[in-house]
Amino acid sequence: MKKIRYGIIGFGNFAERAIAPAIWESPNSELVAIQKRSLGAATLKAAQYGIPHAFDSVEKLVAYADVDAVFIVSANSEHCRETVAAAKAGKHVLVEKPMAMNVRECEQMISVCEKACVRLMVGHMVRLSPVIARMKEIVRSGQIGTVSAIKTEFVYNARISQRSWVYDQKIAGGGPLFDIGVHCLDTIRFLLDDEVVSVKSYLEPPPTATRTESTVSVQLRFSRGTLATIFCSYAPPIRRSFIEVAGTEGVLSVINFTRSGVTIPLTILMKDTNEDGKQTVEEIVVPDLYVDEVTRFSDSILGNSNPAIPGREGLENQRVLDEALRQAAISTKP
Repeated sequence: MKKIRYGIIGFGNFAERAIAPAIWESPNSELVAIQKRSLGAATLKAAQYGIPHAFDSVEKLVAYADVDAVFIVSANSEHCRETVAAAKAGKHVLVEKPMAMNVRECEQMISVCEKACVRLMVGHMVRLSPVIARMKEIVRSGQIGTVSAIKTEFVYNARISQRSWVYDQKIAGGGPLFDIGVHCLDTIRFLLDDEVVSVKSYLEPPPTATRTESTVSVQLRFSRGTLATIFCSYAPPIRRSFIEVAGTEGVLSVINFTRSGVTIPLTILMKDTNEDGKQTVEEIVVPDLYVDEVTRFSDSILGNSNPAIPGREGLENQRVLDEALRQAAISTKP
């Protein structure tokens, strides 16, 4: 089988823990190069894992002829610049979420990749989960009636994060809203097959030019009338996610819907003769979603087809993120 040869841009802890193993496990992909800011550090990591090539700059990695595609795992502020560099060098791009710092950057990334005839995919791997696929199947079937509301939550303790820049507004672009709230947003959009028409956000503390928020509540209204909420925070001492889809005939809910490589219970609560409803639980096995996203992206390159999560999905998410931040800026003005 022909394999797509990847270079990882921004080979930090996350890339080492999740992305490199995903490429190794993917049947149609292989890891041939990594990039870190220090050549010495990159060389040591490459030697440790048997990766053929190490680079200290993005430009050197994307110029390497044996790289077909890059997986960008660097800080958010670098996503646009590195995508442009890769596309101009003829490399396909899989970029971590959030896609960029703002809508303008997203549009530039899409335009450059289209002109270079390379594929661009955004790493919203949660929408690839079999749990989310099953929820979407139920929603589409009409089993739970008309969806009136979706509630999501995603929290974790960022104080122990190894990414020292997560609170830096100039590097992260936003706090938990950009980091984890975007997973909630993308999942809601995917389940509804609908777009946001109204945004109301509350960010605490209000972000400044240098410091992100640490807790966010966002209220959304979709074009077909569904209301949705996103609560995300760096403050709690635990990691947890939750999604609930409320319809006129039933309610779907999943705890830890963002997790990968586990079995997750999907709770289905249907209308019954009593107001408590009738509950069933489906145990759904979720594979390593990072392996899935890499494999699907490689499939799109090999098959000359559209990627599973194209850049325009990231752009639509970014429109909502930008509006939420815009409202926070307005609210902090005297």
